[in-house]
Amino acid sequence: MQMPVVHFSAIDILLILLYFAGVMWVGFRARRHHKSSTEEYLLAGRSLTLPVFVATLVSTWYGGILGVGEYSYRYGISNWVVFGIPYYFFARIVALFLARKAREGNAGSVPEQLYRTYGRPTSLLGALLTFVLVTPAAYVLMLGVLVELIFGIDLVPAVLLSTFATICYLYAGGFRSDVHANVLEFVLMFLGFAVVVVFAYSHFGGIEYLRSHLPALHLTWHGGNSMQFILVWFFIALWTLVDPAFYQRCAAAKDGRTAKRGILISIIFWLVFDFLTSAAGLYARAALPDLREPMFSYPMLAEAALPAVAKSIFYIGMLATIMSTLSSLTFIGGTTIGNDVVGRLMEGREAAEKNLAMRRWSQYGLVITGVFAVLLAILIPSVVKLWYSIGTAIIPGLLVPLMASYFPALGMRSRFAFAAMLGGWLISSAWMVNGQMQGGVYFLGIEPMYPGLIFSIAVWGIDRASMMMFDRKNGRQISSIDAIV
Repeated sequence: MQMPVVHFSAIDILLILLYFAGVMWVGFRARRHHKSSTEEYLLAGRSLTLPVFVATLVSTWYGGILGVGEYSYRYGISNWVVFGIPYYFFARIVALFLARKAREGNAGSVPEQLYRTYGRPTSLLGALLTFVLVTPAAYVLMLGVLVELIFGIDLVPAVLLSTFATICYLYAGGFRSDVHANVLEFVLMFLGFAVVVVFAYSHFGGIEYLRSHLPALHLTWHGGNSMQFILVWFFIALWTLVDPAFYQRCAAAKDGRTAKRGILISIIFWLVFDFLTSAAGLYARAALPDLREPMFSYPMLAEAALPAVAKSIFYIGMLATIMSTLSSLTFIGGTTIGNDVVGRLMEGREAAEKNLAMRRWSQYGLVITGVFAVLLAILIPSVVKLWYSIGTAIIPGLLVPLMASYFPALGMRSRFAFAAMLGGWLISSAWMVNGQMQGGVYFLGIEPMYPGLIFSIAVWGIDRASMMMFDRKNGRQISSIDAIV
């Protein structure tokens, strides 16, 4: 990947360094509130208020900023259709139907919810899939690219340095450090993109400038893409329904009402931020029509339109957007190992011994997650490929059993849940690997996510049908999962 040439004044570099120092200071400072309990380390004592909940959720869920810039540059306002509307829709479903359940059920993670519903084998398999799903490899890669761009450090050292810095304050302060850093990053990401849009408007002009300098398809909802292409991204947005960051923050909210209202308010902030990022992408395409690498559309727009200080504020906004997601996913990966693997394997041990091991292995898990993410980022240096591959493989396994676990009327028996999870994951993964070996041509022209989802839904349907037949045969009604597991 060839880096573009960018220029920073001394004050820009100083402000960016102050940002990194500020995030580290906020993260370590949060340790002052730290208590010795495992719940405090993993969920900040389940005490998140509404403003803090919104800030940490909004910043956590919006990390792929360089990918958003690339898509906006290539396809215009279709970015809003693909990366906005489906996520608003599924986030609203989480808010209306799942947020209170996640908080009131007191399950602090996706694997813990699976454990309470289906037992240990399904929970451990779910922990494996969750660990892969939350790997922050794409965000490690994006952060490394920006660090290389700003400071001229080679990509691999940049990736290692930025990942190590993130792990340090999470290791010390746990979830509360993550949340406090997210609050700062929430403010900076909006400030940074507001600055670039205002300066671009002032430098180039408004709507008429964009209309006269953009390809016509950039102002259409589809951006020139086929309906099938758009639909695939809507299915990838199902990620929202199984995203561990949603469930972790719901579990950490002070009550179910806060979790529900927080997600609904967050949708408004995502909508506003999508407007800012899409507008910036349109200005980049209009002003710089011949970029060789659209992934750098935002940095090159800054080079064309922003003076000193404003440029550093915008870069800080991009860094904050990426780092908020990187830190949150790294922490979830660590706690998945400590809480959902080690904790499950130590069932029956004394509480003090178990809690100490969970805490210790959650910290070790941060390092394991970081190493795994760095390796993936180096082996697959493409943000889009990382998103696509991980989402396509993991979502078909997790989606159906997890949704069924929250609604007793739709529940599954444990062995069927395990089969649906395992089969959905393996089928989609095998389908994808086979297609990649064939040069990106999938069997029967079918995207690999679909056969895995179909299998998982079919297993759920067979289980429901067999339970209904058993129910009619025995003249009784099954009213809860507990009665059928």
